[in-house]
Amino acid sequence: MARIESEQPRKQRKARYNAPSHVRTKYLNAPLSEALKEKYKKKTLRVVKGDTVKVMRGDFVGSEGVVDGVDTGKSKIVVHGVSSTKADGTEVPRAIDPSNVQLTKLKLDDKRRVAKLGEAE
Repeated sequence: MARIESEQPRKQRKARYNAPSHVRTKYLNAPLSEALKEKYKKKTLRVVKGDTVKVMRGDFVGSEGVVDGVDTGKSKIVVHGVSSTKADGTEVPRAIDPSNVQLTKLKLDDKRRVAKLGEAE
């Protein structure tokens, strides 16, 4: 998070909402599974579309799915299979905070991401 002197919650929230994109990307980190922690020697990694995650908190705890989308503006992710039912019966995707999921399988199509993980080894 950005370096903020104030402890006031309103100023903490304001700094988070008004943060630039290169700082916002840090809010999209999720913890790695035990196997991935041992392999890459990292605790957290940014979630990208195509990663497989397991929900650890909330109404959908235990469900596993592929990340369908990442909303950098709201710092939320959309997981396939995690949805709410509206009053008219339609299913809508439910956005989840990345801190409430655990990365179980990584999408390694991006060369830069692979290089970054290789540096940790």
